[in-house]
Amino acid sequence: MRARLLRLLAKLPVSARRLALARLFRSTAAAFQHEMVSLRGLSREQCLREYARFTAERAEAALRGEDDLARIEARLYRNAYRLGRGLGRLLGIRGIADAMTVGRLLYDLLDIDFEGSAGGEITISRCYFSAVYSPEVCGVMSAMDHGLLAGLAGGGDLVFVQRLSEGAPCCRARFALAPCSAAAGRRQEQRP
Repeated sequence: MRARLLRLLAKLPVSARRLALARLFRSTAAAFQHEMVSLRGLSREQCLREYARFTAERAEAALRGEDDLARIEARLYRNAYRLGRGLGRLLGIRGIADAMTVGRLLYDLLDIDFEGSAGGEITISRCYFSAVYSPEVCGVMSAMDHGLLAGLAGGGDLVFVQRLSEGAPCCRARFALAPCSAAAGRRQEQRP
């Protein structure tokens, strides 16, 4: 991995963090096929709050059947994959350990305390969205996590085994370059 670029990513100024969040917001809004709110004049923290509100509202609408949930999840995955793949290529990510290192830095932009091991074990001890998302909304939005990590690594599968939004003390997941489940090519989650 390109160490110099990684150091720059770790020391992004607030304005660059806000731009990264705005790019994620645009990508997510496109996946929901819904116009995003204007972020003009908002701080990074205000942008994050708007992103949480927007994604919760759109995912809840999909869960109520107002939109095609499977297609939305596929678009969320695809758009996040594209974001991750671009960074993966730029940074020269090679394998799970590199993806976990960059993942930690990216999730920090969202006020998420992400720890990933070289073996693909993930623990999230604090998540901005866990106070906003229902367990069901969190499940929908996890398509973004799947896509981002798969994009960073150039493929792979993510399985959550517990979530903060379900009342667990932390989120736990496993990322593997080969599918984690018997259903190859389709992301799976363990749900209560």
